[in-house]
Amino acid sequence: MSINFDAGFRFIAVDVETANYDVSSICQIGLAFVNFDASIDTYSPYVAPCTSFADGNTRLHGIDARTVRGAPVFAQILPELRSVLEAHQLVQHSRFDEKAFDAACSFAGVPPLKSAWENSVTIARKAWPELKGNGGHGLGNLKKVLGLQFNHHDAGEEARAAAEVVLMAEKRMGAKFNMYSGSRQLAFEFNEK
Repeated sequence: MSINFDAGFRFIAVDVETANYDVSSICQIGLAFVNFDASIDTYSPYVAPCTSFADGNTRLHGIDARTVRGAPVFAQILPELRSVLEAHQLVQHSRFDEKAFDAACSFAGVPPLKSAWENSVTIARKAWPELKGNGGHGLGNLKKVLGLQFNHHDAGEEARAAAEVVLMAEKRMGAKFNMYSGSRQLAFEFNEK
C-alpha cells in the first residue's frame, strides 16, 4: 500500500518494536494514518537498528537480523517521515514510543521530532473507567473487552489498534477528541444537534 505523506490526517498512531532492551534500537516503525472519514491506512517499515538483537525481543516480535537485512537505518528513514509526523498529532499506547523516537534520534545524532504526542491509555481511561482494577487499559485487555483484532508485537498492527482505541473512545464518549500539545490536556468537543 502506498501512503500519500502529503495528505492531511486527523492523527497518526505510532508504535515501535526494538531489537533489544536499548530503547533506541528501533527495528520496526508502525504508523496508522487516521483519515477524516475514520478509515485507517498503515505503514510499517523495518529499520536496521545498528545493534544486535536480543533473543527475548526476537521471541516477542519475530524480527531478527535477517528480517531487517537491506532495511534503512533510522537516520535514513526519518527524513521521509519527519514532515508528516511533525505536522500531525501523534498517538501512542503508553509513553514508550515517544521515548524510543527521542532515543533513536539522539543515537543517530539528529534533532528529536517536534511533535505533539498523546497517550491512548489516557484516552481509554476516560472512556472506560470501569476497567481500572478490572484488567486495565493495556492493549491486551482492550483487545478482549473491545473485540480488537491485531497481532501483538507487530508495530503496524499495534499502531492500528491504538488508533481504533481512540476512535472507539470517541464513539463511546459521543465526542471527538481535541488535544492541546502545550498542556497535553485531552478535551472533547461536543457538537450541538
